[in-house]
Amino acid sequence: MKILWKLERAFVKEIAANIPDPKPHYNTLSTVIRKLEDKGFVAHEAFGNTHRYFPIVKKADYRKKYMSSAIESYFEDSYKNVVSFFAKNEKISIEELKEIIEQIEKNKNN
Repeated sequence: MKILWKLERAFVKEIAANIPDPKPHYNTLSTVIRKLEDKGFVAHEAFGNTHRYFPIVKKADYRKKYMSSAIESYFEDSYKNVVSFFAKNEKISIEELKEIIEQIEKNKNN
């Protein structure tokens, strides 16, 4: 999806060219893109037997859906568990936690 958002419209070979090594097999990548299309994230334009794909979902909407699903599946639908996970694994600092608290308090007052 990141590559399609960047390229805006692309054939499978163009998407493959933007994937770092080791690249997936062309057929594997094509299958993944078709699955994204089946899920309503991507659409295509046909040029004979070839398809040029483009995203039909905005990056922010995709991120929201993905994150909600991941939090529900892996963190018992708890944002507290997410923050605790990152704190325990030292992926978030006390300063960053303070910034998050300030942002939450700011949003409450607005």
